[in-house]
Amino acid sequence: MITAIVFVQADVSRIPEVAEEIASLPGISEVYSVTGSIDLIALVRVRSHDEIAAVVADRLNKVPGVVGTETHIAFRAYSSHDLEAAFSLGAE
Repeated sequence: MITAIVFVQADVSRIPEVAEEIASLPGISEVYSVTGSIDLIALVRVRSHDEIAAVVADRLNKVPGVVGTETHIAFRAYSSHDLEAAFSLGAE
């Protein structure tokens, strides 16, 4: 499974509608509204890089109200358990 994180800039007057439409797209697992310089974060979970292109370039970018996107491909996932082990100081 390949995960991509897509930062979405949206027309401010349409953020809820844009988020709902993006969330309904095949390949999108979650959409979050966020603070900061972007408006939404969408998580794409698919089986191939070609599918990321189909989801982002062919569908998500064409949702009315999407102004721009920035896509990041995840290459390693850390669970909270993994992070606790990574930052442990050796205490048992």
